[in-house]
Amino acid sequence: MSEKFTEYSPHFQSLAGVNDKNLRRIEKRFDVKVFVRDEKIWVRGEDEGVSNAISLISQLIDLYDKGFDLNNGAIKFIIPAFYDDPSIRIEEVFSEKIHLSTGRGDIMPRSVSQKEYVFAMGHFDVVLAIGPAGTGKTYLAMAAAVSDLLRKRVSRIILTRPAVEAGEKLGYLPGDLYEKINPYLRPLHDALYDMLDADLVNKMIEDGMIEIAPLAYMRGRTLNDAFIVLDEAQNATAVQMKMFLTRLGMNSKMVITGDVTQIDLPLSTTSGLVNAKEVLRDIPGIRFVSFTEKDVVRHDLVRKILKAYEKAADHDREHLSNGTEEDK
Repeated sequence: MSEKFTEYSPHFQSLAGVNDKNLRRIEKRFDVKVFVRDEKIWVRGEDEGVSNAISLISQLIDLYDKGFDLNNGAIKFIIPAFYDDPSIRIEEVFSEKIHLSTGRGDIMPRSVSQKEYVFAMGHFDVVLAIGPAGTGKTYLAMAAAVSDLLRKRVSRIILTRPAVEAGEKLGYLPGDLYEKINPYLRPLHDALYDMLDADLVNKMIEDGMIEIAPLAYMRGRTLNDAFIVLDEAQNATAVQMKMFLTRLGMNSKMVITGDVTQIDLPLSTTSGLVNAKEVLRDIPGIRFVSFTEKDVVRHDLVRKILKAYEKAADHDREHLSNGTEEDK
């Protein structure tokens, strides 16, 4: 056991949080005790945990001293992130230095959750982003994929989606197989054309550097040296999700995005994204990032629309619950 200290700051109370909630998070994560004595912040525990906790606390207090606005959500995300990688500089996570370089300029995260998301994609091989439409889940994943490809961190991008959703089946759509599938993959094309010149996108697709295909086409493959994005994952079945996740190869990264409030599968079918939240929650190397309507970066009305639907859903659940009680 050992003890180390860092200088006390009035901002320590802000860091500690209501009822010292953030301190308890630090103590639990690093298996240490944090306390104030002789106008110093002391940390007691095993050497590695003490050193890392001291570094984390010192960096967070330094950010408060510099005027950074760190809410509880920001601190809640940075504690496990720092635990996983104590070499990170926390100021860079919360500054404009976090960005994704694409062919048409840098893309910056615009909320704490987006910063957490971009950070996670840079540090974890499997990231699952869950939240409502308009929060930047797909767009930032595409930007991260393009950035890694241009920096030669991977040799190809693979973009995929479940091909059947919103109650429509491919057999009822006009055209050949490509024409049936293409509308489902169109949003991925659109995001690419936002970030790269159209001629370059088309050449990369022709050369196999960018592949856009329905989820079913992933079966039986091992995806090496690739940045792989599964979009609209709430409409993948649990079997499809397991199949997709086990395609991960060497020097590859997977980002899975979806909105569990917009599942279009039959009621008897379990969403692979919902199932993955339970099955994968405690696996090291996999990071979950949650978004809410507060993170919506589309038109202001989108946030209000989402809020209205959420309120209506709560009302329906309450009504259903009351009806069940009355039946008893």
